[in-house]
Amino acid sequence: MTSPESATNRPLGVAMIGYAFMGKAHSNAWRNVASFFDVPAFEQKLLVGRDAAGVEAAAAKYGWAETATDWRSVMDRGDIDIVDICAPGWMHAEIAIAALQAGKHVLVEKPLANTLAEAEAMAAAAQAARAQGVQSMIGFNYRRVPALALARELIADGRVGTVRHIRAAYLQDWLADETAPMSWRLNKETAGSGALGDIASHAIDQVLFLLGDRVTEVSGRLHTFTTRRPGAAGMEDVTVDDAAWATLSLASGAIASVEVSRVATGRKNALSLEIYGDKGSLLFDLENLNELHFVDATAPAREQGFRRILVGEPEHPYLEAWWPQGHIIGWEHTFTHEIRDFLTAISTGTPPSPSFEDGLEVQRILNAIEESAAAKSSTILLARTTASEGA
Repeated sequence: MTSPESATNRPLGVAMIGYAFMGKAHSNAWRNVASFFDVPAFEQKLLVGRDAAGVEAAAAKYGWAETATDWRSVMDRGDIDIVDICAPGWMHAEIAIAALQAGKHVLVEKPLANTLAEAEAMAAAAQAARAQGVQSMIGFNYRRVPALALARELIADGRVGTVRHIRAAYLQDWLADETAPMSWRLNKETAGSGALGDIASHAIDQVLFLLGDRVTEVSGRLHTFTTRRPGAAGMEDVTVDDAAWATLSLASGAIASVEVSRVATGRKNALSLEIYGDKGSLLFDLENLNELHFVDATAPAREQGFRRILVGEPEHPYLEAWWPQGHIIGWEHTFTHEIRDFLTAISTGTPPSPSFEDGLEVQRILNAIEESAAAKSSTILLARTTASEGA
């Protein structure tokens, strides 16, 4: 095991495992974070992927110094301090646990794992590593959207009063065409679940993040609209869900409805959140991520109505590092903020958020939705856990 103190007099060495969609987004963040934020010195040392030619091309494009085709080779390297896991979910548990046991700080993409058992093992490994000064974080990047970070602050400050209910929907349409080809994301053995794990994990994390609450009861339904798709060997069975619905009861008494779909024609990447309290409400849509809509119900009736807040002021979360007021940022900036927060946590020795325990809590809710769906939408009770609320 390498010591967390081993990198005191040199830049932190970073290895990233996986270089496709999330690898590209994370590489962009690693490449740019130090240009805008004060973070500890680090080096993009190693990019890992199974295809030698592919990973070499990606490394040259994204700024990684070396490549490897076996993630296990990372664990014995004393010059690697951080492992960023962008590989598919079925690989998360094995890689993350090995890295933590080797004394590497670990950032892993969501969802935490494909199964509840794997997520529990990862959270246990993270807890043990934390006692040795080794940090870990799950990449729920939408916590780093400035408008959503501002929404959390407004809720915490009591600006919407007691939250009564929240609506969370995440809608995409990349599978609306029934001739869209089969992929690993449509196979339960490799993906774990479909829209549920892929995008409901984000929606549920936002419910927990914004309200600082916990889920006590779950009722859910899953549905697959296209059950067979063209694959390499002809038509293949789709073994995950295309869409999911859930009703969540929260400890505070609030109720959350969650709807996700990858067959919502015309919706490209629409995460929308509506938070309704007794003193005000908030609306957000990821396709307009620089805007937050707020109504103050304590104002005189003649003055009430949703007002648009353009979240582009230096006083807004994260935006002091970017452009002059009103100059908007984009989706990719959420990953830059994520890397910034992770590096800062490593530097200060402060456990970063969201933790693996937070990821485990989301996994428990996803698992309960699946259990409910299998039992004709029966209500499933969730036992109280000690997952942190995050920041």
